[in-house]
Amino acid sequence: MSRINLLDCTLRDGGYVNDWHFGRDAIFNIGKKIVLAGIEYFEIGFVRECEYSKDYSLFDGNDSVRDMIAPKNPDTHYVGMIDMGRPIPLEKLGKRVPDGFDVFRVIFKKSKIEEAYNYIQELEKLGYDVFAQAVGTDNYTDSEFIALIEKFNRLPIKAFYIVDSFGLIKKKDFVRLAQIADHNLREDIMLGYHSHNNMQQAMGNASAFTEMHLHRDIILDACVFGMGRGAGNLNLELFAEYMNENFDKQYRIEPMLEIIDEYLNDIYREHFWGYSLPLYLSAANDCHPNYAIYFASKGTLTVKSYNEILKSIPKEDKALYNKDKAEAIYKQYQENYIDDREAVEKLEQELSGREVLLLGSGKSLMQQKAQVEEYIREKNPVVIGLNFVPADFACDYAFICHMRRYKNITDDSVRKIITSNLREAKDYEYMLNFASYSSQEPAIMENSGLMCLHFLLHIGMPQVVIAGLDGYDICNHGNYVNSGLEYDFSAEQLKERNELIAAELNRLQEKMQITFLTDSIYKK
Repeated sequence: MSRINLLDCTLRDGGYVNDWHFGRDAIFNIGKKIVLAGIEYFEIGFVRECEYSKDYSLFDGNDSVRDMIAPKNPDTHYVGMIDMGRPIPLEKLGKRVPDGFDVFRVIFKKSKIEEAYNYIQELEKLGYDVFAQAVGTDNYTDSEFIALIEKFNRLPIKAFYIVDSFGLIKKKDFVRLAQIADHNLREDIMLGYHSHNNMQQAMGNASAFTEMHLHRDIILDACVFGMGRGAGNLNLELFAEYMNENFDKQYRIEPMLEIIDEYLNDIYREHFWGYSLPLYLSAANDCHPNYAIYFASKGTLTVKSYNEILKSIPKEDKALYNKDKAEAIYKQYQENYIDDREAVEKLEQELSGREVLLLGSGKSLMQQKAQVEEYIREKNPVVIGLNFVPADFACDYAFICHMRRYKNITDDSVRKIITSNLREAKDYEYMLNFASYSSQEPAIMENSGLMCLHFLLHIGMPQVVIAGLDGYDICNHGNYVNSGLEYDFSAEQLKERNELIAAELNRLQEKMQITFLTDSIYKK
């Protein structure tokens, strides 16, 4: 059976909590207790250019770490981490020495792959063992991931890692990544897993990893007490206990508990880490956790608002946190957000127990008019026009999310439900918060049919009937029942929109029954 190793990164990854300010005695004694616990790899901190202080787990080379790990235990591998975002010059490290670092873990983003590759080559020439760690592994496509593995197979690295930077990799996705890596990684390279716990997946993924019985050694990172930024990391004491019970390991749990009692409890009381709703939502929205931490510092957002503001961050900005960008997003959100609870409650009461018919502006609405009229006579539904009011059907409401469409509606007998992006609107009965019901896909975020369905799902409507939601006609000839509603998109854009709408309707149909009364390209 392959060997399973644990790596403690309390002083390094846990250091994000307290700015690596543990104190000299704590750093020295935590290291001694990790050795007593029998953990195979001990990561003492970051290695970078810095003004070294013995009170911080940040080091500038072998000279600074020497006193903190003396005397070294021959059965323990002493590890430092180097971030390719700020790598330490190789000449400052020098060659590997018996009383210094044994291993360097090199973390790198997609933009730094070449720099990391070249840097690792030089580190290995200096005699160090090296682990290669691709930040945000889940952001690589399968082909990119395989290409990355094949590239680093050419180096004599000791380990290659799956890194869940945002704590959002679910078990099925993690297992798939591990299988891809195991299949393509050179046989003598360990496969590692570095977790974060924003969605509480760390323990489940780690245990699944050990149960895959891969034909190679594996290594898992953990922190005592789960110490780490935000929701923290895999708990070393818990996973070591799991290893003892299931894999006949002999890790000593008592030294880890002593670390908690003597050094970490005080830090925990001052700087909480662990499960939190904002950090869960940051992971659920594929965002860097610093966005959640920043927005939490404002103290003004409800849970609903948190989800909406994180959802609104452009895809290209989600992975890389930028404080100025976060401030701009927060400001824009606050300027557009409205509290729509009263409007939602009133509409929920008015629609409760009624069937709902949504009328889109597609040509089928008139081509199959008799069918629609018969349904209305038989069921007496609540009729809602989507961004328009048809001349041939009486509507109870108009759901409007487009200012130009709003200006075209002159029927005062119809109650208007508008969304909060219609800032110029004056005449309406209900205003709903736009971000609560818009699609996450920018190309269709203002689609009235989807927005209305999201709203109806929100108030618990179990089923909805739709007529006139035909889908975009690429030829754009006579597609609408009245003028003024035409669109001006390329055939490629129309194809993309049809595909995105169809996919979102499929997701909605998993939660509510949607029946198409007239012909539609979205009709199953």
